[in-house]
Amino acid sequence: MRPSAILIAAKNVIKKFKYFFIGWCFTVLGISAIVYFSSLDNKPKLKYDRYKREDGHHKLCLIVPFRDRFEELLEFAPHITKFLDRQRVKHHITVVNQIDEFRFNRGSLINAGFKFVLANITDCDYIGMHDVDLLPLNDNISYAYPGDDAFHVASPNLHPRYHYQTFIGGILLINRKQFASVNGLSNRYWGWGMEDDELYLRLKEGKIKVLRPGKLSTDITNSFRHIHGPKRKRDMVRCFNQARVNMKRDRLTGLNNVNYGVTSVNSLVIDNCNVSLVNVELYCDRQVTPWCSCGVSSFPTFFR
Repeated sequence: MRPSAILIAAKNVIKKFKYFFIGWCFTVLGISAIVYFSSLDNKPKLKYDRYKREDGHHKLCLIVPFRDRFEELLEFAPHITKFLDRQRVKHHITVVNQIDEFRFNRGSLINAGFKFVLANITDCDYIGMHDVDLLPLNDNISYAYPGDDAFHVASPNLHPRYHYQTFIGGILLINRKQFASVNGLSNRYWGWGMEDDELYLRLKEGKIKVLRPGKLSTDITNSFRHIHGPKRKRDMVRCFNQARVNMKRDRLTGLNNVNYGVTSVNSLVIDNCNVSLVNVELYCDRQVTPWCSCGVSSFPTFFR
């Protein structure tokens, strides 16, 4: 075959299959680009993109309302530190210890802890309200910065005990601005329970969404370990008109008027984990909340 005939045949083949060759070239280039850019970031990812590990630009301040739970604290501090370190979440643990003789007030302790954080740990841009007896087990349960939403870590489909839809207790993340915008928590809830239900109403009224973890491989049986001992009875006494008042939305008390005094601040190291222990005395206006003691001047330890 003459050279001219070969050239003509080659041109005909190229003309006939040119779109195939163009597509093949773009496919090769596309695959090469994907491989290249994937190699730039080989950091481990969580299963759900929304709950990716922190990138170091944010810092979480855990606020732990506390009274007479040192055995649980000895287990909690190293556990949560290792858990957050695995997620690369920069954090600080602040334990707010109620040392007065009034009934336990989780809402006021968190409000006091928030004020302590604002004044002393200024690089924290979001907080985590965290029960000392609740330990996360699944590394896909994220503690990352929640943006302008609230993120309920211990959601009803994961918490070992509480499963109603509006439950936001146990562990809740929220940024500083949003927490202040709803005036924190109510200070009226002395004794066990319901302060988080009232907080839910504050968030709803403030149009702050409450987000929760996506689909996980664990459930209510193995997402958290609840280390609340059976000997530590919850103070569920209701006296005076407490039950009636606590059923209503509190528009009078909160972060702006929490009444307390800091008696001391101690830096603890528990199994190489740093903890700030803030000892506070809460004050009670018996004209407003006479149920702060229910007529009992000093509750025994097992009621706290």
